[in-house]
Amino acid sequence: MTPSSSGLTFEQKLQNYARLAVNVGLGIRPGQRVLVQAPVDTAPLARLLVREAYAAGASFVDVRWDDDDVVLARFELAPEGTFETISQWRVNAETEVAEAGGAVIAIRAANPGLLAGVDAARVTAHARALAAYRKPYTAQVMTNRLNWNLISAPVAGWAQVMFPDASTEEAISQQWDAIFAATRADQPDPVALWHTHLADLKRRRDTLTAKQYHALHFKSGETDLTVGLADSHIWGGGSAQTPGGITFTANIPTEEVWTAPHRNRVDGVVVSTKALSYNGVLVDGIRIRFEGGRVVEATATQGQDALTQMIATDEGSHRLGEVALVPHSSPISRSGLFFFNTLYDENAASHIAIGTAYRFNVAGGVEMSLEEFNAAGGNDSLVHVDWMIGSADMDVDGLRASGEREAVMRAGEFVI
Repeated sequence: MTPSSSGLTFEQKLQNYARLAVNVGLGIRPGQRVLVQAPVDTAPLARLLVREAYAAGASFVDVRWDDDDVVLARFELAPEGTFETISQWRVNAETEVAEAGGAVIAIRAANPGLLAGVDAARVTAHARALAAYRKPYTAQVMTNRLNWNLISAPVAGWAQVMFPDASTEEAISQQWDAIFAATRADQPDPVALWHTHLADLKRRRDTLTAKQYHALHFKSGETDLTVGLADSHIWGGGSAQTPGGITFTANIPTEEVWTAPHRNRVDGVVVSTKALSYNGVLVDGIRIRFEGGRVVEATATQGQDALTQMIATDEGSHRLGEVALVPHSSPISRSGLFFFNTLYDENAASHIAIGTAYRFNVAGGVEMSLEEFNAAGGNDSLVHVDWMIGSADMDVDGLRASGEREAVMRAGEFVI
């Protein structure tokens, strides 16, 4: 195949991508088991991940396959009353690997509007049952007890949503170009570039942790939101470590730094700046009002039922579990592309997440009881859903408990 402008062929960039995901994303330690989760349409990348994992010292690598059409067929054709049935072995595979000290990597790729024509109640019933069964595994993810990683790859339905005027083949090619650019896999030595990038994110998160702001104030357009921060909060960003000392990067790409909001101290109005793909439904034009940390009003210009049912999942889904800052000049934002995929779009804009908080964003949070975590301002829920609120005109101030105000971002860019 003809080399690209970077001098690399498609095959070389794909190999770079797989090596990056395994070595920087998972950070495999020799002897670890690995589970790869992949849509069947991404099989070529999944196979490379398997080989790269073995090359990095994995003792056993298994693959769990997914398929959009199988998912769609169920929600269209299965009888009512069956949507809370889940295949426990699929979740057990994750838990088994985690409890064995292994690592999990997932290729997240799906048509963002796959379930748009399906009764939202069916999807919600299944999502709740699956989230409840997955909670023991999710708890390990939320506390960094295992090394895990999310990446993505083109699938036809998604590519054509991103590039509607292109043929299927052209759309997939353009999507690959966008993914390679966003992850730096189109460069000769992406691993070295990622180590530099991760060091920059670490400096930013360390600076913000040292500030210990009482709250952040977001102002842009209709958005006028004050997000209180959890007691003794810690900012995350870039790489993380397991209790056993394995360094990994959970998301590739990643451009964000984030921490835990205080569950009882969020007030004001916030409006989304990008659409959200949630459970196969596009949700756009989100406008939410908070009082005392709790959602009291939530509307969307598209996907209202999905938004309503997501917030109604449990008590914790009425509150925030994450607040994240991303410069408007991030590579994904500069691309001008909307990916219809949170893994990418959340790294183009500052964002917040409805639902559960990461325990490691509160000092000592991993060891706390749920009651202690909530008392510190943390939040617990079956869901964790990020949606984008940042823009080129977003200003963010850090607020001290005294009321003193300090500029953190101006016009979407960091000033600290």
